[in-house]
Amino acid sequence: MADNRFEGKVALVTGTTSGIGKATALRLASEGAKVAVTARREEKLKELVLEIEGAGGSAFAVPGDLTRASDRKRLVDETVAQYEGLDILVNAAGIIAFGTIEDTSLEVWQKMFDINVVSVFHLMQLALPHIIPRKGNIVNVSSVNGIRSFPGVLAYNSSKSALDQLTRCSALELAPAGVRVNNVNPGVVVTELHRQAGLDEEKYAAFLERSKTTHPLGRVGKVEDLAALITFLASDEAGWITGDTVNIDGGRHLTCAR
Repeated sequence: MADNRFEGKVALVTGTTSGIGKATALRLASEGAKVAVTARREEKLKELVLEIEGAGGSAFAVPGDLTRASDRKRLVDETVAQYEGLDILVNAAGIIAFGTIEDTSLEVWQKMFDINVVSVFHLMQLALPHIIPRKGNIVNVSSVNGIRSFPGVLAYNSSKSALDQLTRCSALELAPAGVRVNNVNPGVVVTELHRQAGLDEEKYAAFLERSKTTHPLGRVGKVEDLAALITFLASDEAGWITGDTVNIDGGRHLTCAR
């Protein structure tokens, strides 16, 4: 790991009270970035800030609900006010729900897109006036479900496909300004995502065990795997990469039913 490669940089990371968002915030801070963190659980955010500061880093918490446009605006405004700029936006917040075309309610469909697509789109718009002058970059967290089709998670798959196109199109539009936009597309990673969607511990354990067989490398992902890739894409080392949807799934995207 390159020491202090984000020295002098300001990063805003969503979904930071657990999982990929938290691991990414910790890694960015450990490499010198000033990190604004956000999620709904204020106490968990405070714990994360203390953890980062205890390790010698700089962090600033902005609690909020990403489904609210006013909270999204406040998140960007308070980050810029605190750190006098913004270089990196990492959209790590996301949700999943189970359902088919027959039983997915309109409410679930809309909620999936509100979090996984609309909030990302709006945060990108709000952040760009600050990111463009500094030739910063954006990293979105998508999924293998965005590029492959799986039954039983219709709304989730659709939202992640939309996110992939949002990333690619905005990357083309922002390239003349020197701003890069990339995606990471993970396979199954051990986080709270599936539990929050309703899987109990027994079913989740069985899901993880089965996932070892559906990922060719024979294991599920760790949040540290994702944090390493996200921070690479956000760094100057990835300065000639934009509009990419980077698979990080132990080979899952290569497989098909047989």
